[in-house]
Amino acid sequence: MLNQSSVSEFLLLGVTDIQDLQPLLFVVFLTIYIVNVVGNGAILMIVISDPRLHSPMYFFLGNLSCLDICYSTVTLPKMLENFLSSHKAISFLGCMSQLHFFHFLGSTEAMLLAVMALDRFMAICKPLHYTNIMNLQLCVQMASIVWIIGFFHALLHSIMTSHLNFCGSNYVHHFFCDVKPLLELACGNTDLNQWLLNTVTGTIAMGPFFLILLSYFYIITYLFFKTRSCSMLHKALSICTSHFMVVILLYVPVLFTYIRPASGSSMDQDRVIAIMYTVVTPVLNPLIYTLRNKEVKKALKKAIRRKL
Repeated sequence: MLNQSSVSEFLLLGVTDIQDLQPLLFVVFLTIYIVNVVGNGAILMIVISDPRLHSPMYFFLGNLSCLDICYSTVTLPKMLENFLSSHKAISFLGCMSQLHFFHFLGSTEAMLLAVMALDRFMAICKPLHYTNIMNLQLCVQMASIVWIIGFFHALLHSIMTSHLNFCGSNYVHHFFCDVKPLLELACGNTDLNQWLLNTVTGTIAMGPFFLILLSYFYIITYLFFKTRSCSMLHKALSICTSHFMVVILLYVPVLFTYIRPASGSSMDQDRVIAIMYTVVTPVLNPLIYTLRNKEVKKALKKAIRRKL
């Protein structure tokens, strides 16, 4: 994964160049990161330890919490280090590794949300067959498939980006290494890389998004026409609300970033939007699922009482 360019390291420009804000931002983002790790770690712990939560829905929720911890860990520690450092450098290999794991975990989470929507569809629309269809073996297979696809999708981007020739500036207009800002620095033709970003990443993002919308369309249609019960419709939608909120929090900023062409004027906007899906969304996910899910709240309270 090494190229032939003269660039051995990149300089991350970070969130802001206002020096007086750096210590304050360090405290803010460190607090967010700790809350993220503790919150998602708590959900992961209770999903594993509480037998009442050993169901497909919570199995996938555990995967989501694991992804959120890793996803923030790819970008936040380096960002925190740069807040306190005057030399905001990252090695070429470190940059490519960060790019790989960012796209690996991000695309895996997008596909996992589609799998979670499918699970809700089966639970609501096929309740009599749900247990037989969504068995442990199938859940493990589905989770494994999305992790594997995410890994190879990211590997494609990291290999293609690492073989570009970086012969000019090494200043990355971002707080982490991503494909779009690196393409801005590359010399020579980057059309293939841009096409892969638009087509492959676009498919990885939009495919699951449309599956999620289709699942919710079928759920609403099924409940409205089959049961004709507003109470059942309200109950089913309340179950799905947490998942849909997480979908919106992830997809809106991601789609806004990647459907626009890269340009110098858009890079500042991309940095702000990236904070939403790399920092804010992972820390909100455990709060959303905890506050809106009675079973998770009960299991969490039980675990806290046991510890105390």
